[in-house]
Amino acid sequence: MFLSVFDMFKVGVGPSSSHTMGPMVAAARFLDAMRASPFEFHGLRGSLHGSLAFTGVGHATDRATILGLAGFLPDSYDHELAEAALEHIRETETVQPEGLPVLKFNPREDLKFDFGPNLPGHANGMILMATDAQGDVTLQETYYSIGGGFILTEAELAEGKATDEGTPVPYPFKSAVEMLEMAEHSGKTIAEMKKANEVARGCHESLSKGCARIWQVMNDCIDRGLVTDGTLPGGLNVRRRAKAIHDALQAERGMNLNAPHTINDWMSAYAMAVNEENAAGGQVVTAPTNGAAGVMPAVIRYWLDHVPGATASRVDEFLLTAAAIGGLVKFNASISGAEAGCQAEVGSAAAMAAAGLCAVMGGTPEQVENAAEIALEHHLGMTCDPVKGLVQVPCIERNGLGAIKAVSAASLALRGDGQHFVPLDSVIETMRQTGADMHEKYKETSLGGLAVNVPNC
Repeated sequence: MFLSVFDMFKVGVGPSSSHTMGPMVAAARFLDAMRASPFEFHGLRGSLHGSLAFTGVGHATDRATILGLAGFLPDSYDHELAEAALEHIRETETVQPEGLPVLKFNPREDLKFDFGPNLPGHANGMILMATDAQGDVTLQETYYSIGGGFILTEAELAEGKATDEGTPVPYPFKSAVEMLEMAEHSGKTIAEMKKANEVARGCHESLSKGCARIWQVMNDCIDRGLVTDGTLPGGLNVRRRAKAIHDALQAERGMNLNAPHTINDWMSAYAMAVNEENAAGGQVVTAPTNGAAGVMPAVIRYWLDHVPGATASRVDEFLLTAAAIGGLVKFNASISGAEAGCQAEVGSAAAMAAAGLCAVMGGTPEQVENAAEIALEHHLGMTCDPVKGLVQVPCIERNGLGAIKAVSAASLALRGDGQHFVPLDSVIETMRQTGADMHEKYKETSLGGLAVNVPNC
């Protein structure tokens, strides 16, 4: 099984990887299908289903779909250009993607929210249609946003499309057991095996540069969030808090006021800074999703800024180890909140971050697997119940607590010898089963939990 580090960590735009980035990517794929078609097209229509409908406005799914149909992509997103494009689309009721004619598209009428049953393939479904001069549909495709910005068509999902197509890799582990066996037989760390797999599909230079960019975007996102205050958009009037917390922590330095547990506040500030940026529609890295984007950067920043001996030259080792664990979770369960609740998002992120931290602090492959297991195990059953469909409450604070759990899990694993009672594979399978059993109202629909038990207007 191969899932690239650049699949797990994608540069994109908030507030949601599955509800914002995914639909934008799906729209881009549909435009490509239109360009390859022999038909002449005059208009566009679409419908959003399941969780994409229920929390679509709060997650900016409609906005992302509109911009995607206008030719925008997450990794090259420009906020000012997007705002101008949206205004032009509203005024003209048309879009003109590159390589296609001017197409009729009135978002108020041509993009529908369908609040009926989910489409059969996944909770995050959308249908895009192109029409002829008479308004008849001449091209149609169903897409599923399966978490972390990953998109599959209806046919791809039905075929069980694998994530490891292409050149064979030297260490194709599909489970933690296989991963540990390969590590033992090869004498390599998890990061070294992951790197060998990546190099088999690319080259050393692109891997190094790509990892450097991932961390740069993550770190820049923290820095922006730590200096920006104000109120987040969406109507809940949630105040940004990361800057005030960070300012207070900096003021307390050298004053002998800090209790040992204050380090938790540093981690929370880093994570909240990222997720406040995400909630505001800023540039983030899926890690493995936007809703859980703060955990990994917070733990890396904690390690670099607060742990003696840490060095930025080993960030790629952190990322590669984390990506290996994230790939196991995605392959054997889910990283989608709409499919398995927040255990699949913040839980997966905490497992990945715990593994990465354990690795760069000298952990053996067995200790790394143990760290991931501890972190994920103690997120089992966590629901996804965003208030008003916004990736704000409880999502922002939850990333801070996820980072704290990740560090604690890595520390506990490093205190042991890697031997432990519950295997990571068992926890991943338990998470999958728990997600399948979880009531739909607790899976990113905002129809249960905190979403209905606190004021949301």
